[in-house]
Amino acid sequence: MTLEQLRIFVAVAEHEHVTRAARALNLTQSATSAAVAALENRHAVRLFDRVGRRIELTDAGRVFLAEARAVVARAAAAEAVLSDLSGLKRGALTLAASQTVGTYWLPPLLRRFRDAHPGIELALSITNTGAVSARVLSGEADLGFIEGPVDEPGLVARPVASDALVIVVAAGFPVPADAIPAPADLVRLPWVFREAGSATRALFEEG
Repeated sequence: MTLEQLRIFVAVAEHEHVTRAARALNLTQSATSAAVAALENRHAVRLFDRVGRRIELTDAGRVFLAEARAVVARAAAAEAVLSDLSGLKRGALTLAASQTVGTYWLPPLLRRFRDAHPGIELALSITNTGAVSARVLSGEADLGFIEGPVDEPGLVARPVASDALVIVVAAGFPVPADAIPAPADLVRLPWVFREAGSATRALFEEG
């Protein structure tokens, strides 16, 4: 039993005529008759009685019609869902982002996306770079945004924007505000670090 056979059966039942059903389906009369015959032969049941030039549903045909209509309707609904998903009319997108990206860079982009695709449900979790990578790898997030490099064979990274880290000091701090400090000068200063797994910390340590 195929979905096409069910569609043809429903059309024949509703038109009570093979030729008119074939015309409505844009099929030949022989193809329409063959589809109905295949259902009847496959399940050894008569679905229609021939009355003169028209046909009528048998008792079995009337019972089967309700089920066939339900299947055809569900198939149409499934097609509509796929159409909506492919056209970004409905669906869900789960995102993960590192702290700076998720707090400052991503929100206006999410607003623009939501305005353009109001039927897409967005979910965002903000954590550090290592945790974002882990969530995408495990499937907890569909897409991740991070600030640092990722070394994970199971992930594909693409640059989408760039920024730079700068050092800001108070007037009178041991490092002159108008000078570019050497890395050795920075190492000797006290620092409050982000946690391990943060791209900000990793980039600082690499520098």
